[in-house]
Amino acid sequence: MIDVPLSALEVAMVQTGTRAVETLRDTAAFAQGLERLGYHRVWYAEHHHSPAIGAFPPVVLIAHAAASTAAIRLGSGGVLAPNHAPLMLAEQFGTLAGLHGGRIDLGIGRGPGTFDEATARALRRGAGPTTDAEYDGDVAAILSFLVDEVALDPLPEPWLLSSSTAGAALAARRGLPIALAHHIRPDNTLAAVERYRADFTPSRWCERPRVLVCVEAVCAETEEEAAWRVGPMDVVKAGLLKGLSEIPFPTPAAAAAHPFTAEERRALAGFRAQQAVGTPETVVRRLAQLAGETGADELMLTTPVYDLGDRIRSYELIKKYSEVAMVS
Repeated sequence: MIDVPLSALEVAMVQTGTRAVETLRDTAAFAQGLERLGYHRVWYAEHHHSPAIGAFPPVVLIAHAAASTAAIRLGSGGVLAPNHAPLMLAEQFGTLAGLHGGRIDLGIGRGPGTFDEATARALRRGAGPTTDAEYDGDVAAILSFLVDEVALDPLPEPWLLSSSTAGAALAARRGLPIALAHHIRPDNTLAAVERYRADFTPSRWCERPRVLVCVEAVCAETEEEAAWRVGPMDVVKAGLLKGLSEIPFPTPAAAAAHPFTAEERRALAGFRAQQAVGTPETVVRRLAQLAGETGADELMLTTPVYDLGDRIRSYELIKKYSEVAMVS
């Protein structure tokens, strides 16, 4: 039913009752587990000043995971260009690609990676939000430095992350593969895919449009168990709906007791319907539907559940069922 590669996005949720260092140690085990399961790549996201997500630089996580794996591709999903000097990103990811056999991806994004304004300004040395022209210039500089300054062989594979038609237009103009954040703004996905394909210009990086769609996927043996596992992230999302960014990642038991309002439940149900949550049959059917609707060349799954074992088990169930469905 799913005839495209499956990959994973690791956002490094810091669980209530644990220490950030434990989450950090789990990142290598996660990559090793997905390599054993046959997933294509693992990307790490850049976040700052969040009680629910570790502030772990993607470049460090990639280096750590690459040292303990052999074949799976590893990359950023993404590094946020306005937070970094373009030359530094080119040097860091060029070095990683040279050290690790050309299995490194450089996924570039735009946002600040935080809801805290003071943290965002600190990351950008006092500068405000980046403009469209500044972001385009950052992307162009990173690509130029990879070729002209780093010039290692092989180079990392660059991707542009997007959740809007504006980002899709930039990826198309620069001739880059695009990774669409369906797990963040699902209502924008189809319009962004259409814009990207319509405007795409081939480049040295990509000869034809390449579309990766990232979707939230939580899988368990029963629908009830899947709902239990997705509960902690529902609490975080409900907080964001209220404009609250300081929401810890609770235990499933605490999430089950959380007093959601009727409005929150409706919003969460609407979002979940556009993702992939449930039994293996339900999840694989939804992923296949999304791949068909978008014409995706690859699906990337993000699975924000409390326990590392449960998270890897979700990926295992999806992979096994998708392979059985293809054979049958």
